[in-house]
Amino acid sequence: LGKLRSDPNFLRLRNAASQSLKHMPGGQLAREVAGRTARSAKEFVLPSKTGVIFEELGFTFLGPFDGHDAQEMVDVFRKARQMEGPIFIQVITKKGQGCDFAEAEPTKFHGPGAYDPATGELKKSDGPPTFSAVFGKAMIELAKRDPEIVAITAAMAEGTALTEFQKTFPDRFFDVGIAEQHAVTFSGGLACGGLKPVAAIYSTFLQRAFDQVIHDVCVQNLHVVFPIDRAGLVGEDGHTQQGVFDIAFLRMIPNMRVMAPKDENELRHMLYTALRMDGPVALRYPRGKGVGVPMDDDFHELPIGKAELLSAESEIDQAECAVLGYGHMVPAVEQAVRELADEDTIRAVAVNARWAKPLDEEMILRLARATGTLVTIEDGVAAGGFGSAVAELLHAHGLHDVRLKIIGAPDKFIEHGAPAILREVYGLSSGHIKEVVRELVRPGTASGYDVGSTSASKDAASPSHSRAR
Repeated sequence: LGKLRSDPNFLRLRNAASQSLKHMPGGQLAREVAGRTARSAKEFVLPSKTGVIFEELGFTFLGPFDGHDAQEMVDVFRKARQMEGPIFIQVITKKGQGCDFAEAEPTKFHGPGAYDPATGELKKSDGPPTFSAVFGKAMIELAKRDPEIVAITAAMAEGTALTEFQKTFPDRFFDVGIAEQHAVTFSGGLACGGLKPVAAIYSTFLQRAFDQVIHDVCVQNLHVVFPIDRAGLVGEDGHTQQGVFDIAFLRMIPNMRVMAPKDENELRHMLYTALRMDGPVALRYPRGKGVGVPMDDDFHELPIGKAELLSAESEIDQAECAVLGYGHMVPAVEQAVRELADEDTIRAVAVNARWAKPLDEEMILRLARATGTLVTIEDGVAAGGFGSAVAELLHAHGLHDVRLKIIGAPDKFIEHGAPAILREVYGLSSGHIKEVVRELVRPGTASGYDVGSTSASKDAASPSHSRAR
């Protein structure tokens, strides 16, 4: 029926008949009878009520068609272009089509990584667990202690490592489908009912629910925990998946708190802290494996809005620069500060910021006054992110003579590429941190990087480093 209704010859015949009836006695009545007959016939043969609903709303509904038949799809779309008015085309596809093991386990093979193409067996990789896996395990441990903890996902149970939580606590797990807006509003409702909802959503997908985060959670200051998976550069999925905006768009919302761990062990403690807080709180962490640090046996609460000084207290008064890393960038900061001391005798101190909101104002102001030079680095957009928060703090306290350099993703959509390569391209690396510190402390000594922008990329549309204004 879909092929017939989209056929150009049929369309010409139908239009000619309709025009002819206009000029015949009783033609209007005949057109109405014909229209009702056609609608009845379509309702009888259409595979679901969906098509009927769209037809009643004034759309032409065509299908279903075989989405794996490329030639048929070309023909359908070519004919649809010649039709008038709005058109719905229903296409049926099967995930993993043509690959037996992918058809049998479509979720597992959505993005499986390396596997044996003959058997479908996933190739195991050694090393530390992923941040997602650490989060999923911590959720089960904490939920066993606290019956008020519930988990919410938007069709990403496996991606957010909540499948084991679902098996362990089936009555406390809610998959709302690909509906992030509903996931956030639903979490707000659960919080109103006295539960502790943990809405685990990918960074790039949380953008869809921005309005709900504001109106349905933050306005009411509801205690909803937002674990933000795939934050920062996620690599090969392309520019639509890069999680570089969450720091900036969450930091500006009243009542929201935003934190990020330096490693997988700190992730556990941050989740524990978030669940013990009041009001909305976001916890962002990257895709992929952790750093490989030892894991604590138990959880402990982190002080809200307090950073971690990674250098010795005694080094602050002699330091020429303070480098503040946020989240996944902290290991690069530690490496850069260590190598600067070994290579150039430039004295710098390293800081694990932990919080983008609230900031550790006491520590940042102390370091600014002691060193006169600050560098911030984050795996998110520089515009409006953690570094911007530091600049606002310096401005508010009149520290106009403090030199501040913000390293972050530039004002552009980040393209496809392996995360390690992208970090080098955009200056999110220990090597670039060292060059920036050298240029700030000893101008003219940096080489190999464009230190005059917020990243190493020549395309970064950002002003050169200047004193905090």
